[in-house]
Amino acid sequence: MTTADATVELASVASEAATCTHCDLYREATQTVFGEGPVPAELMLVGEQPGDREDQVGRPFVGPAGRVFDEGLELAGLDRTTLYVTNAVKHFKWRARGKRRIHERPDVGEINACAPWLNREVALVRPSVIVAMGATAVRALLGKAATITSLRGGLHTSRFGVPLVVTVHPSAIVRMRDATERKEALDAFAADLRRAATSA
Repeated sequence: MTTADATVELASVASEAATCTHCDLYREATQTVFGEGPVPAELMLVGEQPGDREDQVGRPFVGPAGRVFDEGLELAGLDRTTLYVTNAVKHFKWRARGKRRIHERPDVGEINACAPWLNREVALVRPSVIVAMGATAVRALLGKAATITSLRGGLHTSRFGVPLVVTVHPSAIVRMRDATERKEALDAFAADLRRAATSA
């Protein structure tokens, strides 16, 4: 498949995903948030699910976690426009807390319901390395649960046969209040991204 054909096909898949009802998350979400980036791409980065801001805007990693994500990319010397960025789950799962929408972790059924979209993204993007950011992404990419600490720092094989680097989700860094702890976590996140880039 040519690059042009793959790009057209990915746009078609994104259009299909826009009306996805594979699980109940679509009922409370504003819209499907599909992945974005060039096709093909050497690096594919997979997060958990859209957050509140992503749900409103319709793009991955544009909220508070997105700002940390971009900081990590800058520290790692990576250009976001060269990467394919997506989430394991395409709809925002949340619960109300006053006027705020607080994210909730997708369950296994929701991850599995979204798997066909991720499968098609990987097939079309043809990454050399995939980065799993957070436990939900790990589950989606390995096909089983595993802890970040047990996998971080190594190179693994995803269920697609593509090398996999595991790191924290940027939202974990957002929640850190201690400046020193946050800087150390951001530096470690950037180091994981560099490891993925050099493995591609």
